[in-house]
Amino acid sequence: MTTATAELAPERSLLPERSLLDVWLITIGHAFTHWYPATFYLLLPLIGNELGLSYAQIGSILTCQYIAGAISNVPGGILVDNVGRKGLLMAISLFWIGIPYLLMGYTDAYWLLLTCAALVGIGNNLWHPTAIPLLGNLYPARRGLMMSFHGMAGNVGDAVAPLVAGVLLTVLTWRGVMAVNVLPGMVMALLLLLYFSKPQPGDERVGGQRSAKSAGDILRSFGALLRNRTVLMLSVGSVFRSITQTSLLAFLPLFIARELGYSAMWIGACLFILQAAGFLAAPVAGHLSDKMGRRQIIVSSMTMTAVVLLFMALAGRSVAFVFFIAFLGFFLFAIRAVLQAWLLDATPREMAGTGIGFMFGMQSIGAAIGPFAAGVIADHYGLAATFYFLAGTIVVANLFMFFTPMPERGGEAVTTKAATT
Repeated sequence: MTTATAELAPERSLLPERSLLDVWLITIGHAFTHWYPATFYLLLPLIGNELGLSYAQIGSILTCQYIAGAISNVPGGILVDNVGRKGLLMAISLFWIGIPYLLMGYTDAYWLLLTCAALVGIGNNLWHPTAIPLLGNLYPARRGLMMSFHGMAGNVGDAVAPLVAGVLLTVLTWRGVMAVNVLPGMVMALLLLLYFSKPQPGDERVGGQRSAKSAGDILRSFGALLRNRTVLMLSVGSVFRSITQTSLLAFLPLFIARELGYSAMWIGACLFILQAAGFLAAPVAGHLSDKMGRRQIIVSSMTMTAVVLLFMALAGRSVAFVFFIAFLGFFLFAIRAVLQAWLLDATPREMAGTGIGFMFGMQSIGAAIGPFAAGVIADHYGLAATFYFLAGTIVVANLFMFFTPMPERGGEAVTTKAATT
């Protein structure tokens, strides 16, 4: 095999093969990073009613969370790339997400809700730059599929949490649900901490190598990453997709509650349908992207997402609106893992955490803009108008994906090119 051929071949994992227990722990932990906010989305109508908040004020709670996320994502990714102890970082992330949600249940102050939301945004940004590159390095030839497993766990958390919260609301107040809700994630954080209590072989090798980098080396590597057109196009496109997803998760429960008049339990059931459809779609999309290419799967799914959102806007208060929820979940959530796999394909291995952190930071910008913008639209034109807005943002995201160049798989070519720049 020639040197040129070797550079273009998919990389071998930096980490030794491990038992599937590692994969299970990481994916279940990811489910709980979604469990907390999924419960919070369901409770937002109740919180808004009790505190007398406008749609814009409700959206601003999520905006604060994602502004903090946008600021902290890249530093979090750099931290992951230059410090080992992946299990410790994942455990800290779960603690850091859960505790602010617990505190929200004990306050009537709007400013404290905003502060806790910002803390959640910071904690959440430790998880993805840690877990996603770890899984990608364990299974480099099956990145799309492995990212889909990780994403499916997020769908499980998003789907089951509203159902559980809806049932709990029949016997507890929203504040009681917030208190009970924190317990499963804390248990999972302890399991991660115990299982990864000692530095893992991959941490010693990878973390030790990267901890020797100077600040100048880190800045130069980050600059090379920013010159990577694939990474930039994916990240900017993800901003608009994030506007769509985050605004939908914030205002879909509000529409179902206030326009359709459904109870909390039925709202939870609708959100379960949304996420369950995404759960079914994720492994299919991940596997097909490994075989057919990332762009084809993403562009097709985003196109269908825009079409379904338009039909939902036209359906208004009819029963057809609920019918479209499953189709929306199938196409919208199918591609989260494919986007992450595409970014890992384009990112040098030693910059994987920073690359994921950068993309999630850009997504946080979109997530910060989306709920507030959708809230303003809902205040002025009604909740149904937000679905036209979201259809437009996913179309813009799709344009970026269509023109994104395909990298060589594994990021080896990117590494070589960056080194010679």
